[in-house]
Amino acid sequence: MKDIRGWAFKYAYDLRRKLNLFFLNFPVHFVCFLKGIQVGKKVKFYGFPTIHRYPNSRISIGEGCVFNNSKHSVESKLIKPNAFVTLQKDAQIIFGNNSGATGSSFTARKSIVIGQNVMIGSNCIILDNDLHNTNPWQRGLNIKEQVSASPVVIEDNVFMGFNCLVLKGVTIGKNSVIGANSVVIKSIPPDSIAIGNPCKLILKRNWGKSANS
Repeated sequence: MKDIRGWAFKYAYDLRRKLNLFFLNFPVHFVCFLKGIQVGKKVKFYGFPTIHRYPNSRISIGEGCVFNNSKHSVESKLIKPNAFVTLQKDAQIIFGNNSGATGSSFTARKSIVIGQNVMIGSNCIILDNDLHNTNPWQRGLNIKEQVSASPVVIEDNVFMGFNCLVLKGVTIGKNSVIGANSVVIKSIPPDSIAIGNPCKLILKRNWGKSANS
């Protein structure tokens, strides 16, 4: 016996998601153009992200990326849209081809580079800086040049679970998996499974060669 009510609501959800993309994807691309954001071909925005590009900084999104920003763009609902923020000139946020994120934030004072085929789960936060000066006597002065920052790199084929926090100076090696709720304060080698607060290597895996390797 078919679950008519279940299928009806699934159809309604799928239709709403398609309409979201149909009506909002082009306006988001246009807003990105107005804000000086480089967007590749076949990039999909489900809803509007938050974008703040500092003058003379760079935000670049590769081809085929997908960003879930609206409340109903995923079944589990979102707390917030994706946010792309650069804080000073020459800062950069770069996404490689076929990567994506769901309701996560990226804040760069120097550089955040995301590789290809990277999946970033909901409510993740990626920072290449401390946001505020750690010196209590200088913190209130808002001297941006004295805020500590160091580039973040997330290499190809990384999967990050929800609620992860990635801090300055971290490199996550290719093909790695970062478990949900992890706080990544040190670099993770390639082909790793890591989890925890602080995030630690659990095991190394030989994933084998993919079709496009």
